[in-house]
Amino acid sequence: MIYSLTGELVYADTSMAAINVNGIAFQLDISLNTLQQLGPIGSTETLFTYMNFKQDGVDLIGFHDKAEKDAFQMLTGVSGVGPKAALAVLSEMDPARLTLAVAAGDYKAITRAKGVGPKVAQRIVLELKDKVAKNLDPGSASEAFVAAASVSASAGNSNAADAVGALVMLGYSQSEAAVAVGKLDASLSTEDMIKQALKQLA
Repeated sequence: MIYSLTGELVYADTSMAAINVNGIAFQLDISLNTLQQLGPIGSTETLFTYMNFKQDGVDLIGFHDKAEKDAFQMLTGVSGVGPKAALAVLSEMDPARLTLAVAAGDYKAITRAKGVGPKVAQRIVLELKDKVAKNLDPGSASEAFVAAASVSASAGNSNAADAVGALVMLGYSQSEAAVAVGKLDASLSTEDMIKQALKQLA
């Protein structure tokens, strides 16, 4: 198995990258999240890899970091979720936001991924919720999860709850609103929280 590849980036688009390693260019399927982390053509890049064996061959899938690879493997462990759907989810949200959406039961945020409908998104939340809660280490939790936890911990703060509710009404998902509000000073008024959260989300 190939754990990772390090070499010169010779090509990249919204779904694929090519890494030249000692004269051999490896083609890897990637998410938009990984694409956004890559440097310019000609830069030296390291991508963690996963080999997807199919009837007609093998696909090599690349990830900018171990967290994304772990998230991909969790997603493909869900019944009915293949590599294509998993990459679509990770193109829509990074591992931190996926963790937050699953923990919050926010399946609607997952349906924003291309080709992922409500039934599949609900299955992802249902099958991964316990795994996410079990594996979450508070000492190394993502910024997004810490922000959401901050909102939950201060549930008595009606200003924060009202701000999250207002953002949801404006079209943001529960998890996106929780992340934005969770980063703010809890002493702010609801109006100020909404204004500052909108600036973050813009």
